[in-house]
Amino acid sequence: MDRRDFLKTSLAAGSALALGACADGSRSHDGTLATRVHPKSGDRVSLLGFGNIDELDQPSFNQLVDYALEHGVNYFDTRPGQSEEATAAALLRHPREQYFIATRFPRQDGNQSLKEGQEMLDRSLSLFRTDHIDYLVLEELDSPEAFQARFLDNGLLKWLLEQRESGRIRNLGFSFHGPKEAFDGLMALHERWDFVQIQLNYLDWKHASLVASQPGLRLADAEYLYEELVRRDIPVIAMEPLLGGRLAQLPQGPAMRLKSRAPERSTASWAYRFCGSFPRVLTIVSGMPYLEQLQDDIQSLSDFRPLSEKELAFLEETARQILLFPIIPCTDCQYCMPCPYGLDIPGIFAHHNRCINEDNIPQDAMSPEYRKARRNYLVSYEREIPGRRQAGYCIGCGECAIHCPQGINIPVQMRKIDNYTEKLRKNV
Repeated sequence: MDRRDFLKTSLAAGSALALGACADGSRSHDGTLATRVHPKSGDRVSLLGFGNIDELDQPSFNQLVDYALEHGVNYFDTRPGQSEEATAAALLRHPREQYFIATRFPRQDGNQSLKEGQEMLDRSLSLFRTDHIDYLVLEELDSPEAFQARFLDNGLLKWLLEQRESGRIRNLGFSFHGPKEAFDGLMALHERWDFVQIQLNYLDWKHASLVASQPGLRLADAEYLYEELVRRDIPVIAMEPLLGGRLAQLPQGPAMRLKSRAPERSTASWAYRFCGSFPRVLTIVSGMPYLEQLQDDIQSLSDFRPLSEKELAFLEETARQILLFPIIPCTDCQYCMPCPYGLDIPGIFAHHNRCINEDNIPQDAMSPEYRKARRNYLVSYEREIPGRRQAGYCIGCGECAIHCPQGINIPVQMRKIDNYTEKLRKNV
């Protein structure tokens, strides 16, 4: 049973949203969802933030936004393009004071000029019909060199700081997923950040480099980033709490471990409660394309109480178990897309990971379950990934890999999946 099916069953059974104040000092919004206060601006932000969603029809998007607002979500994260247009269309149906807008300056193929940056902010303001953006995220600022080229040399940061002074930008920050030395260098170049967005979940907390699974790529653990930001009194926005869905659809062993500890909770709720247990986390942003997911996530952070030390240790043990499974750490961020040769890169990885999570990877031809597992793998692969979008059509150009924030060597993974699939087809 995948996360959506499980949530449909549990929510239909009548699980109610918990009400009340939060034990860590956070408050609930209308008795529903916990909130945190930005220490400088005074913004009271919902602990759950509505994350960036692409490729969802407008009526469905409107339904999600309406439900989120009704149940206390007031932080809406988006980025220029289809997501920003859909988010603006949905939010403009509601009073401006009911929500905070968070949008981004996305990483581009070339460094943007000062004029391009100015036009990008103007477009966002015009689209939302507002005179201010509440939270502006400089996206994927993963090295001092990138910061220098994209925002210092062209005078763009100086202009953005002026816009913050004038009130057109209320809070200015950046997102980061890189090595520790790069983070330290970024903070030394400029420390006047109103927030920093980091990848925070119970796998990345102590094992970021292992999660990335690329030899030689040494990513900073979320624990280090969080403590450095606390030391500088900078609020944290947590992204990828489910690691691209990986912590919502766990392999059978770790999943059963969590369910035995709390049968009434989804596996995803453990991940949200982990993030919320750190008091300097202002909000947790995650894409929630289905109503059942949104309902479960709101429930996870309602009547919120931080995890105990025993529960945190329990999750660390669970993280070590999960790392034993050869999952590709794709978060479905879509930065690798579109592939110039038409491959469905996130879809290929999602199929591979799901087969592992469901113990549906044929390995031993002598096993009595081999024929069934082999057929299930090949049939689902053909059904979900059309022929010319499959891994075998990858030419190894590497255009995708340079955009991957997880540092996945995508061409290498494509060759592995294609070789494995071909062996299954030939019944080798």
